[in-house]
Amino acid sequence: MPYLGLVTLVVRDYDEAIAFYTGALGFELREDTARDDGSRWVIVDPRGSRGQGTGLLLARASTPEQEARIGGQTGGRVGLFLNTDDFDRDYKHMVAAGVVFEEEPRHEAYGSVVVFQDLYGNRWDLIEPR
Repeated sequence: MPYLGLVTLVVRDYDEAIAFYTGALGFELREDTARDDGSRWVIVDPRGSRGQGTGLLLARASTPEQEARIGGQTGGRVGLFLNTDDFDRDYKHMVAAGVVFEEEPRHEAYGSVVVFQDLYGNRWDLIEPR
């Protein structure tokens, strides 16, 4: 059965992106492999997923066109959705880590949700589905 394995996120710097995703968001570093061309193959996953869900491939921008897309890959829309089994735990962790939130948490028919930004300004939803 096909499934979505990775989603590429263009970043400015590998190490700052790894620090944000593993620190502020609590992701796990699945792979960080140097490549012959000077780039790295860097994959992070939400905590506890053990590579069983869709991971993020952190790809350093290498052209001016790619650099221009950092933080705006979805045209200002929420483009990434981080599901959690404990909204309050993860929200409090992210607040303490200095993550930028665009609103107060809200409780919708589909679950608890809040919009936040990653270190580059990409917009995400943190969601605990009902």
